[in-house]
Amino acid sequence: MAEPPALRRPARAAPGYPRGGGRARHRRAPESREVIRVVADSNVYVSALNFGGVADEVLALGRRQAVMLFVSPSILDEVERVLVRKFEWSPKRARQARTLLRAFARTIVPKEKLAVVSTDETDNRILEAAVAAEAQLLVTGDNHLLAPGKFRGIAIVSPRQFLDARVWEAG
Repeated sequence: MAEPPALRRPARAAPGYPRGGGRARHRRAPESREVIRVVADSNVYVSALNFGGVADEVLALGRRQAVMLFVSPSILDEVERVLVRKFEWSPKRARQARTLLRAFARTIVPKEKLAVVSTDETDNRILEAAVAAEAQLLVTGDNHLLAPGKFRGIAIVSPRQFLDARVWEAG
């Protein structure tokens, strides 16, 4: 089976590193624009890993560092659980996916415990991650989270809305 799109390594080398490995001798000065801080819901990762499409386009922006993508241990736990339970991935394959996701998404550990969504406790973990990351955007396919449209100043959008807005090009 082919490697899921979300697990593919970026085609270009990370900034400051040549394709062949090792440090580049000359690096470009960093751009002065602000990079958008984004938290993706576990359903975005699961969808990207299984189906590609719009969800994978969201993650591709994180892989290319066009946006700063954040993830929390609880989001990674949920991704791993869903891949094994609902999509019948082997535990080993799900752990490998987790490791590769951590390679391009910055891990944050929320300090604040929230209880704002009573219908789905895992939604609270997503909101905690967005608050801890000081995210500007939370990308989700979950209607419980999409309904309010905003939480503590964090815009809550679907993957399609996120891509259509092209916010990473601003600045």
